[in-house]
Amino acid sequence: MDRPVFAALADPVRRDLLVNLAEHSPRTATQLAEEYPITRQGIIKHLHILKDAGLVTVYQAGREKRYSFRPDPLKEVDQWIKEIGFKWDERLVRLKHFLENDDADAPEIP
Repeated sequence: MDRPVFAALADPVRRDLLVNLAEHSPRTATQLAEEYPITRQGIIKHLHILKDAGLVTVYQAGREKRYSFRPDPLKEVDQWIKEIGFKWDERLVRLKHFLENDDADAPEIP
């Protein structure tokens, strides 16, 4: 699992920026800064973290940098969450079996 993706998603401003870019890409840092109570420089710092995590792409258009949402890294996170959920569901099924059968042959719950 890619740690920079989780670090990038840990901040609520960055999560909100991703939603914003998913709905309105491409956007410049100036356009984004107009919608947030932080400076343009603050927005740029957040965008760099998102870019380093692969969640945002940037391209130069004249003098402006335009940022776009890139969903591919979230597919890996989604798959990881599903795998963890499946393992937890298996554990709950074993626990249910153990509690309902209450016998010595029930599988041990790790």
